[in-house]
Amino acid sequence: MIFQQRVDDDLGCASYLIGDEASGEAVVVDPAYEIEPYLEDTRQAGLRITRVLETHTHADHVSGHGRLALEHGAIICIHALAEPEFPFEALADGQEVHLGETSIRVLHTPGHRPEHCCFLVGDKLLTGDSLLVGDAARPDLAVDGREGAEGLYASLRRLTELPEATNVYPGHVAGSLCATGISKERSSTIAAELRTNRALSYPDLQEFVAATATVSAPRPPTVERVVALNRGPFLGAPAPLGSLESFSGQVLDVRPPHEFADGHVAGALNVPVGGSSFATKAGFVLDPEQPVAIHASSNEETEAAATRLRAVGVLDLAGFLAEPQATERLDPIGLEELEQLLADESVEVIDVREKDERDDGYIPGSRHIPYRLVGAYRDELADGHTVVTVCESGGRAAVAASVLAAQGIPARPLLDAGIPDWEARGNPVTAFRRCGGS
Repeated sequence: MIFQQRVDDDLGCASYLIGDEASGEAVVVDPAYEIEPYLEDTRQAGLRITRVLETHTHADHVSGHGRLALEHGAIICIHALAEPEFPFEALADGQEVHLGETSIRVLHTPGHRPEHCCFLVGDKLLTGDSLLVGDAARPDLAVDGREGAEGLYASLRRLTELPEATNVYPGHVAGSLCATGISKERSSTIAAELRTNRALSYPDLQEFVAATATVSAPRPPTVERVVALNRGPFLGAPAPLGSLESFSGQVLDVRPPHEFADGHVAGALNVPVGGSSFATKAGFVLDPEQPVAIHASSNEETEAAATRLRAVGVLDLAGFLAEPQATERLDPIGLEELEQLLADESVEVIDVREKDERDDGYIPGSRHIPYRLVGAYRDELADGHTVVTVCESGGRAAVAASVLAAQGIPARPLLDAGIPDWEARGNPVTAFRRCGGS
């Protein structure tokens, strides 16, 4: 048997290729929309992809099952509760999918979604969005959070009854918004998870539901669109990107922040493709109803950005700007200047991190608006004061400043530093004290 894991580090999504050398057949579990890596792997191994097994209808990334069906004749397999609008082979609990001499057992494990299934291949358990390394998937994307949590609790208990030596291969690793405590490790065992996984530490259903039904991780605005694409008719290959001389609509500048600051198209948003969680950040700040033009430093950046945008359902890509009129500027700020301006009370500092990060320590007097929400506060911030955006290390501050600048707010990002650097210089920070804390 051939077994390969592929991880999209930008989204924290994992997919799997399982092949049987004797029969020459292969299946892909939870494929990404970019199917070319699977095709290359199977070509090198002398295999052909005959089936796609979906653990569930994904909400965070566009599946490649449509392309594999349309371009390569693969049969798509998913539980009937997914109610897909495409031809499929229904999976059922206890069913075995045969791949030559290799047998794949289906375990129906609702919770994250009603149709969710895990797949057991020998001593390898592909857990999809149920049991993750260090945590469990969020239960609130498809049904009421309490209902999902109750189903997930039963499913997790079922999985932990498997032999402790069973290897766990999750559908997500760190970087995903599917849970808040996911490990960066790409595999584990049932035994290890029983010892360390916080989702398995609750003694009864009531405590599990109370702790997990309400999820603190933000809900991406692309969820409904991605679910509709994955449930709907097969989605084929994307059209190639063409060059644009100019574009009057939504421009996404994917260059590094300092290049953006030195000159960019008026109204452009800056989400660097070289930064972490590019697609997630772009999905939060782009208008999904409007076409997008990409401004990049190179063809490689353009292609990387397009691939990652399509992965989260941003499919209306108008093209790329080769040599646009990049006449607008941003004026980044450094820590020393920020200290001086704050002493003079001449700037408003916006902390654009998430709440749990800010609670650990923030600049006194700063205002909290996560980067993904700053655009909604335009009127409140348009009071003539210069706005300084800060985060942990500069990445989200750059995104937030570009969003505000596009709306006419004079914004200056702290690009090369963050709150830890502010504190390291001896400046005060305020920590949020929870009830019972010291």
